[in-house]
Amino acid sequence: MSTHPRLRRHRRTKIIATIGPASSTPEILARLFHAGADVFRLNFSHGTHEDHAARIAFIRALEEETGRPIGILADVQGPKLRVGRFAAGRAHLQTGQSFRLDLNPTPGNAQRVELPHPEIIAAAEIGATLLLDDGKLRLRVVHKRPDHLVTEVVVGGPLSDRKGVNVPDVVLPIPALTAKDREDLAFALAQGVDFIGLSFVQRAADVAEAREIVGERAWIMTKLEKPQALDNLDAILALSDAVMVARGDLGVELPPEEVPLAQKRIVRAARVLGRPVVVATQMLESMISAPAPTRAEASDVATAVFDGADAVMLSAETAAGQYPFEAVNIMDRIIARVERDPGWRAFIDTSRPAPEHSSADAIAAAARQVAHTIDAQAIAAFTSSGSTALRIARERPDCPVMAFTPDPSTARRLALAWGVHALISPLTHSMSETVTRATRLASQEGLAASGEEIVVVAGVPFGQKGTTNALRVATVK
Repeated sequence: MSTHPRLRRHRRTKIIATIGPASSTPEILARLFHAGADVFRLNFSHGTHEDHAARIAFIRALEEETGRPIGILADVQGPKLRVGRFAAGRAHLQTGQSFRLDLNPTPGNAQRVELPHPEIIAAAEIGATLLLDDGKLRLRVVHKRPDHLVTEVVVGGPLSDRKGVNVPDVVLPIPALTAKDREDLAFALAQGVDFIGLSFVQRAADVAEAREIVGERAWIMTKLEKPQALDNLDAILALSDAVMVARGDLGVELPPEEVPLAQKRIVRAARVLGRPVVVATQMLESMISAPAPTRAEASDVATAVFDGADAVMLSAETAAGQYPFEAVNIMDRIIARVERDPGWRAFIDTSRPAPEHSSADAIAAAARQVAHTIDAQAIAAFTSSGSTALRIARERPDCPVMAFTPDPSTARRLALAWGVHALISPLTHSMSETVTRATRLASQEGLAASGEEIVVVAGVPFGQKGTTNALRVATVK
């Protein structure tokens, strides 16, 4: 990787940009990166492995060219539950009518359609709600047999082939990883992606299943988009490396008034554990077809920043929209403006979780306090796995966190973490060498000038994981 100075972000909250037809060329990817994208998302619900391999190669070439670690998120599809097909391609369901969902593959009509998911039929109880086509239609189960459900149409409307089914009231006995997901996982891990986005998680066992496959080859980013996941939030967070508030499907299965509260609860719980947390879906939705966001969308991004999210994400805005560069650019500007506001800093300080009872957390908390007291320009953290940098980022310090690591994979993963400026640097072997390296790179990266101070955090003995136990104040020469 290049050793020339890295591009520096003048904000703490990171940006994830989804790649798609509107953003797949090297030229557009470079524009999005320079506009502010820190992590690129590959959506494995679309595209071939060949498409994704080409995009990964473009990102790695951009990383080499710019000298800055760039994270890649492979978002696997998860189990998609859908109705079958209709004889006429669609049917209109009238509110109040009876409608049957069964295992018969014969094309449907206005009275019935195939539901090729016996697990839904088995798990559904009388009175359970089924949501079709992203919640546009609502059915209530009134009768059940082993091979079909009879429902009452509570909210009717048009229903066409292969529309999605959501079952918010029921924990379904289905794995979070399908056969397709496992193939996609094997491909993505072989390509060296940094994060695996795990979809439709319901319980901690779903994360554990993915961990058996992924191991330590990537961080698992659990997408929280099912009400059942909220019931198991603490256990899921404990097994995840990062989490995403996936408001799209979450907003289908939860009442709209519950989604903002769920977002705040997830962000708060993730921050307490020091897990990077992403707020996603429809953040700048109007920019799919408009060159500027609505005022409400700008406020939505600002709310996530005030909550202390590590990152915010663009989906269709950059994957398929007409203005991908403008979407990243305005998101960057919104974040930077919020983070310059004194009210934002006061809010972040009052919402800081208490340190855990460990020497590593004590050092991280002390580093933030010392940096604040002496007005340090940066906190330099030497880390192998990234955990030291994450502990300091959890403190939400006033200054940037310089994360030095010999492992490119760790540097790329830290591209997601709040306030972290990751650098690839060889291991040091003494505190004096560590301080010399930190002050030199702080100057080289434009984070501190001659005569200014930084705080250096490291572990003694050097080169051993989990030994963060030393803090030093150093002056840049």
